[in-house]
Amino acid sequence: MVNTQPGAYALGADDLLVLKTGGASDKMISAMLLKKSGPTITVPAAAGPVHEIGVYYKKGDAWLDLDPESVAFKTGGVLKTIASQGIVKGDVNGHINGEHSKVSLTTPVALLIYAPEGVAGSEYQLLLLHQSGRAREFRTMTGGVFHSSGGATRDAIEFEAKKIAPRTFSLDLSKLKAGEYGLLPPASGDGTGSSGRLGKLYTFRVIE
Repeated sequence: MVNTQPGAYALGADDLLVLKTGGASDKMISAMLLKKSGPTITVPAAAGPVHEIGVYYKKGDAWLDLDPESVAFKTGGVLKTIASQGIVKGDVNGHINGEHSKVSLTTPVALLIYAPEGVAGSEYQLLLLHQSGRAREFRTMTGGVFHSSGGATRDAIEFEAKKIAPRTFSLDLSKLKAGEYGLLPPASGDGTGSSGRLGKLYTFRVIE
């Protein structure tokens, strides 16, 4: 019906959330997106189109880029910068310079992920960051199983990533308490193998 009949569709990020909540199928939403402007979603003009791989946060009625910070990982007593030396596997400590993220958010926190082809939102890791001097740190696993038991997952926070459109996932983080957080993309999150995504953490600070 969408493909054969004329129609104008409101397909901003908030509209997609309403459609998905109302029971619209991924196939239906995809058809509407394709008919409107190709296989991308758009949000209010202040935020720009959400068609680049990354993470976005909601501020007012707009969705804005959540810029990543560089992460250095320490494993086996050797400090490695993932962006320059590739992903390491196993139990690692992440280190980010600076006491706080540049992005401060108030509750309820809402994030949007536009993932690479074939990557699910659940493959990202939501991490609690701990202050260490003038930096932030966390412990996690890379190249391994996220939900493994043990100290490697002490800073991992469970969350639900709801698919609202192709490659687009909505995160409801309304229950987060005040603190520093980061969203770590999977090793496969950089389809080109470049350093643009590897060794990056999408950080934000919840202030209330």
